[in-house]
Amino acid sequence: MLKKYPTTRYVLLRAIWYFLTFLVALALNFFLPRLGSDPVDIMMAQSSFSSPEIRKQTEENLRKDFGLLQISDNGEIVRDDNGKALAASKASQLVNYISQVFHGDLGTSFKNQKPVSQIIIQALPWTIALQLPAIIFGWILGNGLGALAAYRRGVFDKVIFPLALLMSSIPFFVFGMVLVYFFGIVWEIFPAVGAYDINLTPSFSIDFLVSAAYHYILPFFSIFLILAGGQAIGMRSMGIYELGTDYIKYAKWLGLKETRVLAYLFRNAMLPQLTGLALSIGQMVGGALITEMIFSYPGLGMAMLTAIQTNDYPVIQGVTLLITSSVLLANFTVDILIALLDPRVKQSLAMDAN
Repeated sequence: MLKKYPTTRYVLLRAIWYFLTFLVALALNFFLPRLGSDPVDIMMAQSSFSSPEIRKQTEENLRKDFGLLQISDNGEIVRDDNGKALAASKASQLVNYISQVFHGDLGTSFKNQKPVSQIIIQALPWTIALQLPAIIFGWILGNGLGALAAYRRGVFDKVIFPLALLMSSIPFFVFGMVLVYFFGIVWEIFPAVGAYDINLTPSFSIDFLVSAAYHYILPFFSIFLILAGGQAIGMRSMGIYELGTDYIKYAKWLGLKETRVLAYLFRNAMLPQLTGLALSIGQMVGGALITEMIFSYPGLGMAMLTAIQTNDYPVIQGVTLLITSSVLLANFTVDILIALLDPRVKQSLAMDAN
């Protein structure tokens, strides 16, 4: 039946494969923290207790929160005849973990006893506010400059191409450190770290918004300029390719206006750039981790860094799972976009159906 609808069949098959990939990623996310030292033992070694009873109770509570113990139907820890808590098998731990994830429960932070989902919800808006505008504006500016460089060539291309190539070659964290050193430390034009003044409390007040915007400038440009350079290089390459096609030569031969020819070129060179945009938006959750660490920006990057430094495994698992999910969703979206927008893929699917 689905052979009559090749695109729908393609999307469903891709959805199944991505769901299976998500389950594998979920299992890896469960097992990797458990391959090393016992996280509870690490937490216990870093803490002091007034009595052995309190230490034992604290350890049991941590193991219960981390899903390492057998739990009865009424939520109590299962014990042997000597009163010792029974460890849960790896299989039951995995099933319990997957069940919790699908119910939206990512566990509890070892460090501050907050739900991991709450920590992520508090940090995620900062990451999105930093990444999303940088990706969108970098994509628009980079593609515009790349198309102009490909079409006009000459001096315009000789200026744009080297600058774009330079910016796209610099790693985010290197460029971020350069901006911090010169604009934050040497010249002291912008704040070097933080997302707002330490004397302010996050709110919608004018003072806070002005302070947040002032602290936002360096992290934003550390991402925006590099993304714009990469997009300009990609669009320039696609634009040069499109300039050699017959339809562009025919449009010029007809004497169409330059702006209209450029619009045709831009539209047809846009498909690979659109897929790149979808991937960038999907990967923005994890894309700014190092940038946030450099600027001490209170997003997911800082949450991850703090969790690693304190061996807070539930937070590490939660952030890693969110990054993995967003990347898989982005790739799935790109596959759908290609199937819907690229006529060559549509034709291939139709031929396979027949």
